Amino acid sequence: MGRLQDKVAVITGAAKGIGYETARRFINEGAQVLMSDLDVERGEAASEFFGTSCSFIEQDVTDESSWNKLADHIKTNYGRIDILVNNAGILATETTQNIETTTLAQWRTVQQVNVEGVFMGCRMAVGMMKETGGSIINISSTAGIVGTPVLVAYGASKGAVRLLTKGVALHCARHRYGIRCNSVHPGPIETDMGDALLGLQNYIDGPNLESKWETMRRRIPTGNSGQASDIAACILFLASDDSKHMTGSELVVDGGMTAN
Repeated sequence: MGRLQDKVAVITGAAKGIGYETARRFINEGAQVLMSDLDVERGEAASEFFGTSCSFIEQDVTDESSWNKLADHIKTNYGRIDILVNNAGILATETTQNIETTTLAQWRTVQQVNVEGVFMGCRMAVGMMKETGGSIINISSTAGIVGTPVLVAYGASKGAVRLLTKGVALHCARHRYGIRCNSVHPGPIETDMGDALLGLQNYIDGPNLESKWETMRRRIPTGNSGQASDIAACILFLASDDSKHMTGSELVVDGGMTAN
């Protein structure tokens, strides 16, 4: 029996990166996984590759009607939800993101995806899980714990996710819903978003992407950068009964960067 045997799990932003790797881990542990993403081509390809334990639905996490559609799909096809991973997120819409260069449009777009999307996901999951219990995992960032002056909009959004998580966790605990809500805080991870992070203006020196990653690895106490599989392993832990006494917690996965 797998650690998530017969559980129904929904993962947003699952077409690539951490979401994709989390779907793979969940399926290997016996879960039925519903992947959602705006990238239909990659999402459908991933679902087809994973086989009968996986399906895909197009979703825009900033659109309330898209969340309603997702909820209806879950009720019709699965009858319940046991796990929600609020993974969908964006880093930036411009090449700079400090307090002097960040436009209001960029600020609002980042908050809509990273904060409002997670809020609506939590709201949906609590409504559907309150009779049966479950686990909500929100993907934040180390930028939501420590100040990052070149990521002012992103950091603010991930800080909001951190405290939203705690608020949801306490609400559910006080109502005895049996719903746990925890956040995961990755440091620099070698994914498309990690590449975009290193490509931001003034974030890290280097003539090309690989040299930037080499510089980044030297800044990480363990001497290596994280992989999507490292984050997926921690998400799996929080989704499973192995973490049954954890709620409102923040799991930092950063090679020691925030401890330094």
